[in-house]
Amino acid sequence: MSALLTFLLGNPTLLGIGAAILAAFGWGVRQRLAGERSERARQAAAEAAAHDIAGQVQNDIGALPAATARKELKSWAKD
Repeated sequence: MSALLTFLLGNPTLLGIGAAILAAFGWGVRQRLAGERSERARQAAAEAAAHDIAGQVQNDIGALPAATARKELKSWAKD
């Protein structure tokens, strides 16, 4: 067992191949985490925009007189 371990750790070619495989795996994990952060940021921005629009609609509806608001909202109601 120790002879096999000595051979694997003493061979520079095998060490280089092992290091390259480990580096590629680490790079892939890093790219995946960066993609997750990017997606979360994109979703948060879309959610913030939706909240802004909802707030604007709520303010617009609140500023209208009750009769006008009912008339405007009838076009959105399902029959």
